Amino acid sequence: YGLLEVDLRDLASAQASAEAVAAFAADNPSLPWIRGRGWNQVLWDGQAFPTSAELDAVIADRPVVLSRVDGHAIWVNSKAMEIAGIDADTASPDGGEILRDADGNPTGVFVDNAESLITEQIPARSPEEMEKAYDAAVAHTQALGLTQVHIAGSSRAELEYFGRRAEQGTLGLRLYPMISSSDPDFDALLAEGIVDDPSDWLDIRSVKIYADGALGSRGAALLAPYDDRPDSSGLMIQSQGELTDVVRKTLDQGFQANMHAIGDRANRIALDIYAASLEEAPDSRDLRHRIEHAQVVSVDDIPRFVELGVIPSMQPTHATSDKNMAGDRIGDTRLAGAYAWRYFLDSGSRIASGSDFPVEPANPFFGLHAAVTRQDRDDAPAGGWLPGQKLTMAEALRSFTVDAAYAAHQEESLGALLPGQWADFIVVDHDVIRDDPAALPDTQVLSTWIAGNPVYRRDP
Repeated sequence: YGLLEVDLRDLASAQASAEAVAAFAADNPSLPWIRGRGWNQVLWDGQAFPTSAELDAVIADRPVVLSRVDGHAIWVNSKAMEIAGIDADTASPDGGEILRDADGNPTGVFVDNAESLITEQIPARSPEEMEKAYDAAVAHTQALGLTQVHIAGSSRAELEYFGRRAEQGTLGLRLYPMISSSDPDFDALLAEGIVDDPSDWLDIRSVKIYADGALGSRGAALLAPYDDRPDSSGLMIQSQGELTDVVRKTLDQGFQANMHAIGDRANRIALDIYAASLEEAPDSRDLRHRIEHAQVVSVDDIPRFVELGVIPSMQPTHATSDKNMAGDRIGDTRLAGAYAWRYFLDSGSRIASGSDFPVEPANPFFGLHAAVTRQDRDDAPAGGWLPGQKLTMAEALRSFTVDAAYAAHQEESLGALLPGQWADFIVVDHDVIRDDPAALPDTQVLSTWIAGNPVYRRDP
């Protein structure tokens, strides 16, 4: 969907973002809601959150809803708040926050669970929108050399759509979608059981669970308050009891539990829940539960991942995107366990690396570059940010391939070029192993192959 909506990634101010929204709205006069994604106030002078006023100045007659780059906050105009009936008397829901001005009026930014106050008003996606978005996403990712994606939270409608495409043989990309635990049909979807496709195009055996928010919007749940906001330690989207119930339901049906946890408190709670589940059902270790992001973790908790058989599912580009903000949020001491890939590997964990698109670009070579250099794509900072956490190229490549397949119970058939495995591979324009790592972001995919068949060829 993001490929078909207004893209605000890397814009330098709220004003520039509003101007991009205005241009998109002018080009799409029939859209009843203007939607987009990618704004990041951390990149702006002053780093202040935007307000509805900036959007009202350019579009007041149609509702505007813009997701923050991490997906854990939205920025809206006054029309959207009017449609949702939001005013100074509207209370922030548990696990969410409505940002307010000095007089208590909503400013136009809604964090985590507060997002639904607005998003529940948006009409559901039509089948035509879903098909157009899916085809755009497949074409985009095939050209970047992806042969499979793990989808971190799919609705019933999306799962059914994937199923129809699989039956038609038109998926174009291997999918490992996680059932969203927030879907109204969650219990029924679990009861329908695991989908284990012998051809590995569509395997459904995992659940996405939501523990906390994100660091950039100060929604990540921390053990101690934020350094730059001492009155807050972040947000738990669900309580520990609620999370325990979801994990128990997931295990009872034999599904893998994949819990979003960014802050050190959320990670500890996730590990505690997984530890308790192991005591109740020791065989559940074989389900290979995951923590999605494992972004800020107490150093004491890192060895627990391998002890419990929990896979850290991490995104290298988050480190290079967050390096200018993370220290402000949590201070230098807590950075010791932040984006700590080397500590995880040295403790014996397998890391499943990804990009977290559309939060970050889908290009896997950006992730490989970040993993081995700890630098952004402008080669900053010199020597890398927290360079002791760098990976070797072999370790990074393994995390995006062999160990990613392991994290989906697919290491016998995917992730490597070995006898008996599907011939999923890509052809690139240079030797990514031996060449200068600085060249990784410029890597060009010449062709992408799935099961020995070409699905993408670059135009000469």
